[in-house]
Amino acid sequence: MKKLFAFSFLFLFAVTFLHAKGKIYLFSYFTGNSEDGLHLAYSNDGLTWNALKNGKSFLSATVGKDKLMRDPSICQAPDGTFHMVWTSSWTDRIIGYASSKDLIHWSEQKAIPVMMHEPTAHNCWAPELFYDEPSKTYYIFWATTIPGRHKEVQTSASEKGLNHRIYYVTTKDFETFSETKMFFDPDFSVIDAAIVKDKNKELIMVVKNENSNPPEKNLRITKTKNIQDGFPVEVSAPITGDYWAEGPSPLLVGDYLYVYFDKYRNHKYGAVRTKDRIHWEDVSDEVTFPKGTRHGTAFPVKKSVLKKLLKEN
Repeated sequence: MKKLFAFSFLFLFAVTFLHAKGKIYLFSYFTGNSEDGLHLAYSNDGLTWNALKNGKSFLSATVGKDKLMRDPSICQAPDGTFHMVWTSSWTDRIIGYASSKDLIHWSEQKAIPVMMHEPTAHNCWAPELFYDEPSKTYYIFWATTIPGRHKEVQTSASEKGLNHRIYYVTTKDFETFSETKMFFDPDFSVIDAAIVKDKNKELIMVVKNENSNPPEKNLRITKTKNIQDGFPVEVSAPITGDYWAEGPSPLLVGDYLYVYFDKYRNHKYGAVRTKDRIHWEDVSDEVTFPKGTRHGTAFPVKKSVLKKLLKEN
């Protein structure tokens, strides 16, 4: 009996130790129309997400026409700094930027003028950050409509003239930026691109097919081994189901690749996951998010980061 007790104790200790050493996941998001700014949630398993700071905002926007903070995308640098970009308005030609060491105290916000050289650009939507380790370079990419710039797609009356493509700039220090260039130019209107580096170092980009007539409004993937080579414009079949989905956020959790997304017509969040990167399982009924969660990003952090954030409650 003593041996059994000792074994059980050691087993429980080992499990507890491994769990303590495991990853914690954070999710940045906005609520409503993002009037109050940045929200954060955390998860131990990628399924159950809990609001931090009792669901209150960590940061409000001070830049942009409408001073919004929609679609907050956060990327942690090798030195531990968190960099964030966001959509500042429905019709801005800039995107918002700020940085933080702990996700609590933030730098002065600034506007990155990524499309100011395009006087007819309609928007800068859903900017995302990706750090390319081989080149030690940050890629910032977003969706913009420039009327008459691309082959027109069939659109509904409510979305007439919105024909988006993905553009990008690069930076190493968030002080100087490259010239704005085309990043992804498929034969459909595309928004909400997000990239994750898989375990085999392949890059997977999830995008939304935004075509509205007939409506697609679904998520697809495309892959590359080197971001400098770009992503093939031939994308996968939809990985989401018979509902409208946007704002994909990919995250590696164990053997799974999760993609979280906003079921914006259903006013709730959903998820799909895959082990083989080919067959996708809809686990929307298994995930829980704070009420009102809208388009954001999921990313792993050390437990010490979460420990400080929990004190903000």
